[in-house]
Amino acid sequence: MRTKVAVIGSGNIGTDLMIKILRVSATLEIVAMAGIDPASDGLARAARLGVATTAEGVDGLIALPGFDDIAIVFDATSAGAHVANAAKLAPYGKMLIDLTPAALGPFVVPAVGLDLNPGVRNINMVTCGGQATIPIVAAISRVAPVPYAEIVASIASKSAGPGTRANIDEFTETTAHAIEKVGGAGRGKALIVLNPADPPLIMRDTVLCLVDAPAPGTRAAITASIEEMVKVVAGYVPGYRLKQQVQITPIPDGQPVHTLAGAAAVTHQVSVFLEVEGAAHYLPAYAGNLDIMTSAAIAAAERISA
Repeated sequence: MRTKVAVIGSGNIGTDLMIKILRVSATLEIVAMAGIDPASDGLARAARLGVATTAEGVDGLIALPGFDDIAIVFDATSAGAHVANAAKLAPYGKMLIDLTPAALGPFVVPAVGLDLNPGVRNINMVTCGGQATIPIVAAISRVAPVPYAEIVASIASKSAGPGTRANIDEFTETTAHAIEKVGGAGRGKALIVLNPADPPLIMRDTVLCLVDAPAPGTRAAITASIEEMVKVVAGYVPGYRLKQQVQITPIPDGQPVHTLAGAAAVTHQVSVFLEVEGAAHYLPAYAGNLDIMTSAAIAAAERISA
């Protein structure tokens, strides 16, 4: 028996999420979509596909017949809206999977793990940049200490909707915190670039880590760990891949890395270059930033339902 789920948000992310669940999930059944724009393409598509819809937001979702049977609710709105949605849904005991940068609940990156306390009812999927890069930081930190990790996520401007643009500050803050908490870095930093190129380019991510890895064997283990992690992420995001070979270079004498790593010892810089091509279930293939969010959210929901 499939686990019944609902989506709040009928924009790009919510609609892609709905279509992905219908097409690729063997364990989830989407039964409802809630939005606030009656004319949205997402609600229109949901209705055509036989999914119950409401344009009254989370209040309308709660009022829908069959709401009690829904076990998991995906929130694909905005950070501010999620705070209100979570408060309204709290009395009903649903599992909330938050695709906004609100970060009310613990961070979850499926490739790194899903270790949740039994009472947790709200998990956060970090950000698109976080889902793409935190697995790499975690892969490095499980081999050698990472006093500092920095990521740059470059996405096509055309793939950044109003929600993404309204949450840029939350994006950088949430991703930086998750780099530390989930990735294992001593200090994290995140940047996002909205690339205006036309035709649009697919998502590119750069990960830079300062590590303490003086032994050649340790550096070889770092490369192997990264390559293994890429395969894990690609298991639920098929368009996720290394753009080029992992680079590990010694830090020159006198380089002031203490401004980034503090007093921690660092010997090498690890540079990882990634790209994420979308599956084009609803959005163009260049929108890998949205694809990795919805794919990761589904992967998390499937593990929870299991």
